[in-house]
Amino acid sequence: MFCRPLPLSYVVFDGPAPQPPLVFLHGLRGSKGNFRAIARALVQRSGRKVLTVDARNHGESPHSPTMSYEAMSLDVQRLLRRLHIPKCVLVGHSMGGKTAMTLALQRPDLVERLVSVDISPTESVAVKDFPAYISAMRRVSIPNGIPRSTARRLAEDQLRPAIQVSAVRQFLLTNLVEAEGRYMWRVNLEAISHHMANIVGFPVFHAPYPGPTLFLAGSDSPYVSSEDYPEIERLFPEAEIQYIPGAGHWVHSDKSQDFITAICNFLLLP
Repeated sequence: MFCRPLPLSYVVFDGPAPQPPLVFLHGLRGSKGNFRAIARALVQRSGRKVLTVDARNHGESPHSPTMSYEAMSLDVQRLLRRLHIPKCVLVGHSMGGKTAMTLALQRPDLVERLVSVDISPTESVAVKDFPAYISAMRRVSIPNGIPRSTARRLAEDQLRPAIQVSAVRQFLLTNLVEAEGRYMWRVNLEAISHHMANIVGFPVFHAPYPGPTLFLAGSDSPYVSSEDYPEIERLFPEAEIQYIPGAGHWVHSDKSQDFITAICNFLLLP
């Protein structure tokens, strides 16, 4: 089924280097803001231009009832065409990593090199809490016309029984926005919950991506395990797998300096 690509929201962090820019794709219920500090640091360290992008149904990008990796890959391809970027370095975290892998496997000519952050090209087994998070977000009810700080506190109180980990609550609360005095979630919870099987899974591919690839995982995260290595090697024969000590699933926020250094080192490889 053909899916019309959507015009994604993005931010450009300009750099002087002529090499292909880095394009960051966030994870489920994230947004381009997740990579703001990382993008600035990478411009400083590498000199390359960096783009951070909101996926469909996330951040400031349009909503759609369709939510597949093929659709999200086409959205990014549309953006690259529109910005006249013939080749890029794709860096994707979690859901964004699966979108990045999909694009690299579909259109290897567009991807100079690829970084998949804490996700494998397999069905994700560590996502048992996701449906509970979405249910908790959908149950949140906030009165109109109250101050943002009060709204945020009320939302957190309502999330707390289902989501005990404070860092997860804070991450989800980045999606709480106000429009004309009403508070709502900017992520499309309906589309995400409807397509959760697609998001947890990964499309079938036969031809590999031949370019340099880095799987950058957290040592404390279950998302990239030795059981995934055969499929990683089949689809990404040039892949290097690296674990950052002490990092969980949000590698870039848990160990940001190690994350930045790993990417800079990868950019220097032939």
